Amino acid sequence: MTQQFKTNINCGMCVRSVTNFLNEVPGIERWEVDTNSPEKILTVEGSVTPETILAAVDDAGFDITPKKD
Repeated sequence: MTQQFKTNINCGMCVRSVTNFLNEVPGIERWEVDTNSPEKILTVEGSVTPETILAAVDDAGFDITPKKD
């Protein structure tokens, strides 16, 4: 399953800051942040609940909201 979220992860340093938090979440197979997008879209693939992803990014100190289609 692929999920997308709007974030304020806007640079390489920010991506490095959130990496350990997301890599520790069981069920995430792959993730990436499009820092070139105005909405800084985080795309997550795997079998993990949106709430778990929201909590991990929030714990890393970043804003995150589910992306509406």
